[in-house]
Amino acid sequence: MRPSVFATPHVMGRTTGVLAIIASALGLVLALTMPLAPTTPYSYIAVVAAFAIGVFMLVWGDRLSRGHYEVMVWVAIVLVTFGDRAGSSPIGAIATACDYALVAALAGFFFEFFRAMLQIVVIAFCCVVVLAVRPELPWWIGLCGASVSVMTGVTVLVMGRLASAAEIDSLTGLFNRRGFDRKLEQALGAAVRHGGSPVLLLFDIDRFQAINEARGHAGGDDALRDIAKAARKLIARTDVFARYGGDEFAVLSTTMTEHDAIALSEQIREAIPTGCSAGVTSWQKGESASYLVSRADIALYQAKRAGRNRTKLESGKWPPLAQELRDAIEQDSLDVHYQPIVRTSDRSVVGVEALLRWQSVTRPDVKADEIIRIAEDNDLIAVLDNCVLSRACRDAKLLRGALGADMSLNVNVSGLELAACGYVDSVLDVLADTGWPAAQLILEVTETALEADTETAVANLRALRERGIRIAIDDFGTGFSSLGRLTELPTDMLKLDADFIAGVTATSAAPRLLSAVAAIGVALGLPVTAEGVEDEYQAAAVAALGFQYAQGFFYARPQPAAALIAIADELRVTERLDH
Repeated sequence: MRPSVFATPHVMGRTTGVLAIIASALGLVLALTMPLAPTTPYSYIAVVAAFAIGVFMLVWGDRLSRGHYEVMVWVAIVLVTFGDRAGSSPIGAIATACDYALVAALAGFFFEFFRAMLQIVVIAFCCVVVLAVRPELPWWIGLCGASVSVMTGVTVLVMGRLASAAEIDSLTGLFNRRGFDRKLEQALGAAVRHGGSPVLLLFDIDRFQAINEARGHAGGDDALRDIAKAARKLIARTDVFARYGGDEFAVLSTTMTEHDAIALSEQIREAIPTGCSAGVTSWQKGESASYLVSRADIALYQAKRAGRNRTKLESGKWPPLAQELRDAIEQDSLDVHYQPIVRTSDRSVVGVEALLRWQSVTRPDVKADEIIRIAEDNDLIAVLDNCVLSRACRDAKLLRGALGADMSLNVNVSGLELAACGYVDSVLDVLADTGWPAAQLILEVTETALEADTETAVANLRALRERGIRIAIDDFGTGFSSLGRLTELPTDMLKLDADFIAGVTATSAAPRLLSAVAAIGVALGLPVTAEGVEDEYQAAAVAALGFQYAQGFFYARPQPAAALIAIADELRVTERLDH
């Protein structure tokens, strides 16, 4: 019979420490108050030693192995026996023998059944003998202390095993989900205190339902037992192995790396008679146990979708660039530049578009679209979008003071964020915090981001428009939106992709498609902004074709807010951008 599942190094250290301090306090009380019992120097030495041991165990006990604790229990038996014999008072000897019960409790709690029973029997024997050899005491007096010690030790032993049974899977003898979850919480707690990154491996049997149908439920149970037995031989004793539910198993290790876990999954796959899919991940600081398990579940799901009988890694470790991006967001060290949007009729500025810029140490040449992809892949897009919007609204208030009160602010939106349930509230919170008017905010959404046409995304767009925020479809022409969809989607304006303008040159006629797009905008009542205007000829062409607004290097390059303010006289806003 295995030891109590609760007898972990952390719990063993705390329990031993508390009981040692209790024994120390008891010894001090006896030394000071015991009548007719002359106090010996040994008594105070024992008190101090017990207290020191207690403090040591409370602080460092979780670093000791189970073997250390077994030696400690034998040493405790010897010390109590020696202390009982060294005392000159029979009354003190009887009182000191009470410490045997504390040692018996430790034995019953810490060790597997037969070792614990051996120690309890030895404790009872010592208690009887050490008191029986005193001529002033009857031989049977030790039976009282021995009985109390045996009952204490056996009670702890039995209760611990009954509690343990609730965390053991009866079919395989492994931890069940309840036991595994408790072990996982303990491992993460230790990682928080001492550092480390526990690794989680989840694997389940491919097409196990077919095994049940072919061999019956009894045959399926036999298969699970065989799989557990085969895998157990490959898993270190220090690792936690559990049947997590049904045909799913879990391995938790504080010593393996993610790649070690992948290698282990391959070994398990070779050792068992059926195929299995596996997912691997590792814990990172600040993550909850449920988040760690959910990430391993995602990896397992990906393995099954990829064709089963393979392992997928959903790494908890941040790629260097993602880690640097997260740090930049937390330190508010990202840059936002602003490119003017002009009215083609008089080339006056009607607004600015906020464009993310970041000087990465890892990748100095990283582009804005790659930054967005990294943020989306590493669950940073929400905080990144919020960071850019907040910075842009604060800067826009300064720009408005220099360029004109009617300036509009265009900010790009990630498709993932647009489909998030809390996106509308997050935008409104930023506007409330910064004081930027909703009527002067234009959110740019790419045409491809709207192709999914998710209910949540469209509902968010409508909710934003109801609050006065305008919506522009960015990079128009690169997706596959039909005119019918344009009329159905909550849209206020279009921004034509720069690739269309690149074809406008002095040596070739303007593509007819440009005239058609301008006409579509007029027909739908949607102002169109031509992006990517690079020279005087293109600027004149888009104005002649009927585009109301334009944007590009010809008018101004993206630059920090301070730089735009410095040339405010050249970029004065004359009239607010039309609705």
